[in-house]
Amino acid sequence: MNNTNKIKNLPLEERPYEKCERFGPAHLTDSELLGIMLKSGTREESAVELAKKILYPMSLKGGVLNLHSWSIEQLITIKGIGRVKAIQIVSLLELSKRLAKACATEGLCFNNPSSIAMYYMEEMRHHKQEVMKLLLLNTKNKLISENNISKGTINTAIISPRELFVEALQKNAVSIILIHNHPSGESTPSKEDILLTKRVMEAGKIIGIELLDHIIIGSNCYTSLREKGLL
Repeated sequence: MNNTNKIKNLPLEERPYEKCERFGPAHLTDSELLGIMLKSGTREESAVELAKKILYPMSLKGGVLNLHSWSIEQLITIKGIGRVKAIQIVSLLELSKRLAKACATEGLCFNNPSSIAMYYMEEMRHHKQEVMKLLLLNTKNKLISENNISKGTINTAIISPRELFVEALQKNAVSIILIHNHPSGESTPSKEDILLTKRVMEAGKIIGIELLDHIIIGSNCYTSLREKGLL
C-alpha cells in the first residue's frame, strides 16, 4: 500500500528521529515525541498519526494532559495500540509523576504550603475523583507517613476526625496536614472543605495534635487554608 502518512515517506528533516537527533527533543511536537515512544503505527497510519489520536481525541480538548485520561483498557481499544504499547504509555505517565515529585523534593518543607503543593501536584491534580491524603509529622516537622484516607466526594460524612487521629496517635504524630484535590482544576475551598477543616482542627486541639494545614490541589494551583486565615 502506498501510504503518504508513513514516516519513511516524509522528508528526512521532518522525520521525528532525525529531527530529535539534529535539533534536540525540544523541537519536536507532542505527537512526534509520543510517536517516537510508540515506535510504529499501523498499515494505514504512522506512529505520529496514531499519537495524535491519543493526544487529540474527539471528545476531549487536545494536549499532553489528555494522556492522564487514558487507562490501559481504553488505550487498547485504539487500532494500533496493543497491550505492550498501552503499558508503555501508562508507565511513562507514572515516571513523569515520579520525576516531578523527585524534582520538588529538594524544596520540600512542611512549614511551607507552596513547597508541599509542588511536591504533591503531579501526583494529585490528574485524579478524576477527589482523593484526600493525610500527612503525619513528628516533633521536628519531619514526615512519619502519608496515606490516602478517602476517595470520592470529600465531605464530613465520609471523613471522620476520629479516624484521622486514631492513626495519628498510633504513630505518635504531633501534627497533621490534610491535602486533597479538586478534579475541576479549581482550588477554591468549598463550604464542606471549610467545615471539615474546622472539625478536624477543633478535635486536634482536644487531643493535642495540631492540624498544620489543609491544602487543596487544583490544576497547577493550590489553596492553603492556613494562608487564607481559616486555621
